[in-house]
Amino acid sequence: MSGVEVLGIPLGVLALIALAGIGTGLVGYLTGLASLVSYPVLLAAGLSPVAANVSNTLGLVGVGVGSTARALRTVTGGSRRTLAAQLVVAAVGGGLGAALLLVAGESSFTAVVPWLIVLASVLLLLSPQISRLRAGEPNPVVYWIGLFLVCCYGGYFGAGAGVMYLALTLIASSELFTRAMVIKSLLLGVSNLVASLIFIGFGPVNWAAAIALGLGCVVGGNIGPMIQRLIPEQVLRAVVAAGGFFLAGWLWWR
Repeated sequence: MSGVEVLGIPLGVLALIALAGIGTGLVGYLTGLASLVSYPVLLAAGLSPVAANVSNTLGLVGVGVGSTARALRTVTGGSRRTLAAQLVVAAVGGGLGAALLLVAGESSFTAVVPWLIVLASVLLLLSPQISRLRAGEPNPVVYWIGLFLVCCYGGYFGAGAGVMYLALTLIASSELFTRAMVIKSLLLGVSNLVASLIFIGFGPVNWAAAIALGLGCVVGGNIGPMIQRLIPEQVLRAVVAAGGFFLAGWLWWR
């Protein structure tokens, strides 16, 4: 059995990818840093950087599926019209990001990504102070433009997109942190889904790796909301920011 391969990947390695997918789903929901686990695993499995990114995007759809299924009431608890509009923006942004990746490749954006993640991590840490200094209600235009850019980035590369979304939401909207956690997974899941559809048609998807990762992500994403209830918001915010700094450093030095 050890010599059996699926699309060039041994079955044992696929099992490890699925196991890593559980960790990816859990980490992705709790911190928005799913790629911190999954992307290196796919590279270690022998996929090229672009194939790993494409297959990773497809697999990460499972995080949104698992977490949304677990916290469906939280997702639908607000304005359905607003949620529908956010889903449209996420879909358009994810599709545009995927198209940019296929046309321009990763190298054109690699140098900027670590700095974006560092900025998002700092803003996330300072979001309570920024919210207190903000006069009046948040400007919705800032949120909608930011949402589009974050989802576009999510379709393009994705690493740290969850941190960026949380920072944006806590600063540019009045959304509660607990609800923002669930909405993050749903919107980025839609962004990843649309990007995946484009990658399926035009990108180098490794289906064996993507499916193994996706199945694990569904399980991990389903566990995430249960774990979140046990962690205080301040602690979770600090953990997310720390993970963002670590991811930025890893992307910078790799």
